[in-house]
Amino acid sequence: MGFLNTILDSILDIVFPTKCIFCGKKNADLCRECLIDIPNAERESAKWIFPLYDYRNPIIKKSLWMLKYNGKRRLAKIFAAQIYENMMEELSELAILENFHDIIIIPIPLSNKRYRERGFNQAQLICEELIKINGSRKALAFKLENNILIKPKETEHQARIKDRNLRLKNIIGSFAIKNTEATELIKNKNIILIDDVTTTGATLAEAKKILRQSGARKVIAFTVAH
Repeated sequence: MGFLNTILDSILDIVFPTKCIFCGKKNADLCRECLIDIPNAERESAKWIFPLYDYRNPIIKKSLWMLKYNGKRRLAKIFAAQIYENMMEELSELAILENFHDIIIIPIPLSNKRYRERGFNQAQLICEELIKINGSRKALAFKLENNILIKPKETEHQARIKDRNLRLKNIIGSFAIKNTEATELIKNKNIILIDDVTTTGATLAEAKKILRQSGARKVIAFTVAH
């Protein structure tokens, strides 16, 4: 499927040349100039969550919308490259101070209903690109596991819920470990969760809780925006 998507992207590039979704400059879905203009995340988040950009910025907001709802999957590669650099910085310190080795990367999952509607999981796409980048650099020791954390419970979109307490209630009990084999895979392992956006951190916190209850050693998270 990935190979077919690559061929399709190449054909579409010929018929419809790639342009920056924000400024229209050719040859990039999100050009370097626009990317540089996106401010870093400044709003406070939990110390174990590492967001890159400020979601209130119109460039990042449009980019993530295009990735999730308009099929601009190649944006996942751009965001993964930025997250990877952030991971390099943070993990170099965590490896020494907290023995953060033997790492598994896990994308925040979608419910089956939402996956069918969208056709893909944007967090998983970012994870797959992270693995490709790391494979070429061979800098970090981690592997991707897509079938450990699942979302059996369909919930209201967190972004549509304004009240923080309601957000927390909405997400409680929505994640689970797939099976006993998955539980064995994460025992005493360090986990990196990947998602596109964190707002209150409720989704990531619930996922972390389930992983820790199932034996994971330490859980941190990287997101595109906050």
